[in-house]
Amino acid sequence: MKPRSLSVGLLAPPWVAVPPQGYGGTESVVSELARGLVAAGHDVMLYATGDSTAPVPILYALDTGAWDRVGDGVVELPHVMQGYEALAGCDVVHDHTLLGPAWALACGYERVVTTCHGPFAGETRAIYRRYGKRLPVIAISQNQAASAPEIAVDRVIHHGIDPDRYPMGRGDGGYLLFLGRMTPDKGVREAVAIARAAGQQLVIAAKAREAAEQRYFAEEIEPLLDDGVHFVGEVAGEIKLALLGGATALLNPIQWSEPFGLVMIEAMACGTPVIAYNRGSVPEIIDEGLTGFIVEDEISAVAAVGRLPQVNRGAVRKQFEARFTARRMALDYLAAYRGMMEAAEPRIKLVSSAE
Repeated sequence: MKPRSLSVGLLAPPWVAVPPQGYGGTESVVSELARGLVAAGHDVMLYATGDSTAPVPILYALDTGAWDRVGDGVVELPHVMQGYEALAGCDVVHDHTLLGPAWALACGYERVVTTCHGPFAGETRAIYRRYGKRLPVIAISQNQAASAPEIAVDRVIHHGIDPDRYPMGRGDGGYLLFLGRMTPDKGVREAVAIARAAGQQLVIAAKAREAAEQRYFAEEIEPLLDDGVHFVGEVAGEIKLALLGGATALLNPIQWSEPFGLVMIEAMACGTPVIAYNRGSVPEIIDEGLTGFIVEDEISAVAAVGRLPQVNRGAVRKQFEARFTARRMALDYLAAYRGMMEAAEPRIKLVSSAE
């Protein structure tokens, strides 16, 4: 018998719109999940900021996102309090905030699943250690889950995106691409060094709104800009897709153990191979020689640029479709929801007439 459809409440953070108008990894994932769940025949209610435009019913507490106050509990707590009240009638609440699960547990809300979108580190590690004992915690990569074995991770679910919204590109733009945030841990300066050593043009498309990002740009990156290194700022929508599709490859010389690099599967969706440093989730995402190259340093990254003609862009797209679609992600989460619901159902002992 076909399982009944579910009503799923998605609780997004209060920082950025869903989907984001610019940079915003978590919010992009929430939007893709909403689309995937609806496409799979389920009802979705989204609690997010008022400037959100995801194609599902949206409830909200803030008119616009509070991106300039990211991590501020004074902003997040009222958001999650009202969010749980708004989503109380749903079969499942899928919480993508940090403080929300604590509020749910304190108030006795049931049928709650939470995804950790950042690293299990510092105080966050202690918080999720407590969550994992009482509600399902979803990790977004095996590397993230393995980094904190004391956290009772329910399962690992990789991100996914809608292939219909990412057209295949020809890779004929004549440039390598860096796409992300203007921060040292993303490896912007390293991308410049790789492109220069390989004799390739580099386009840098990066968010640089915050003070620390602007300072890093002014001190470390702006002096490197010339005819071979171009900074185009923060991009989204058709401009981002055109840049991804036209790039010979995406450079991702990541400098930290990132739990999941969404930009890598966005590139793969456009048929664009990825050259990435062997950090965090990279080995789980890149299939060596098929969708790109996993490298250890600048020297091996430059060598990988020389091997790019060996990569078939159609094969890159095909592998993306096999592993990282929004449909696959939605089905994985539906399995998590149903597993949680079944575990929460009371066990009824059937008593025979002979007893």
